[in-house]
Parts: sequence; structure tokens; C-alpha cells
Amino acid sequence: MFDLTKKIRLADIVPESVVDGKGIRMTVFVQGCGHRCKGCHNPSTWDVDGGEEHTLDFITAVAERDPLLDGLTFSGGEPFMQPAPLCELAGWCHSRGLNVWCYTGYTYEQLVKLGETDDDIRGLLDRVDVLVDGPFIENRKDLTLAFRGSDNQRVIDMNKTRVDGKIVLLIE
Repeated sequence: MFDLTKKIRLADIVPESVVDGKGIRMTVFVQGCGHRCKGCHNPSTWDVDGGEEHTLDFITAVAERDPLLDGLTFSGGEPFMQPAPLCELAGWCHSRGLNVWCYTGYTYEQLVKLGETDDDIRGLLDRVDVLVDGPFIENRKDLTLAFRGSDNQRVIDMNKTRVDGKIVLLIE
């Protein structure tokens, strides 16, 4: 059903987090990012050759050990630099009743455009439940915002956005 032998380059996994989306989440930090946002809290994830390569079944084994998880969060680095394995992982999550949040330095509109010519990007975007989009902008940093670092970033309810045909924010 899902190809869990696919490989992905990871920076880290946090088995339980309550700051990377609603509920109890496992956060998967992917390796590699070309955005290089000034003030990024994860600059060690920028190098595409850093981190360690794992198969998806390594990640699912960690997730399956925790019956309290509400879902997985893809962060980084830039998840859309490794969309094919994350698309498989997102499908696995949904088959287990888990939801998927994804942080990206791209805007939703940029991803839609990229997805017009990249099936993997379109596939991952189609499987994300909540997208936190946009680059971190240091001079717009706001520690009072829920689930985002700067006020230009949006927390988009992707399931409602797909139904309504326009962007629906989960959190204003």
C-alpha cells in the first residue's frame, strides 16, 4: 500500500511535541533547505548533505510506539525538497487516522504553481491537512502567534481550502 522502504534525509525526529501543531505530535525534521531565512531556528538543517538517511519504516516504527499521537508534523529544513517520501508518509498517517501538519518556507500559491509541473509536490500538498506557509521573516517575528514564528506566515486548513477553492485559515 505505502512504500515505507523509500529513503529520506532527516535532521531529527521529536517523538512528542505540543508546539508544532494542535495535539500531541511527532515532528519529523527533514534535512535540506534553500530558503536560508535570517534568524532561522534550525540552520543546521540547511545542508542537503547533512543529517542521516533513513527509510520511512524507521519513522513509522517510532510513531507506532505512541498511541497518544494525534498526527505528524513535517518541518525542517524544507519538506517540499523531499516531497516523494513525505507523500508516502502522509498517506501512511491518514491510513492510521493521524493528521499531517507541514511547515514550509514556500507560500501556498508558490506550491500550487510548483505542483503544476511536479507531481510529487502536488501529491504532498494534496495530503497535508494543515499547511503553515511562508518564510520566517526576522523583523516580523512574534512570539505570541500560535504555531508560527512571524506574522506573515499563515496556518491554512488545507481540507477546507480544497473544498472551498480559496484559502481557509485554521488560525487567524
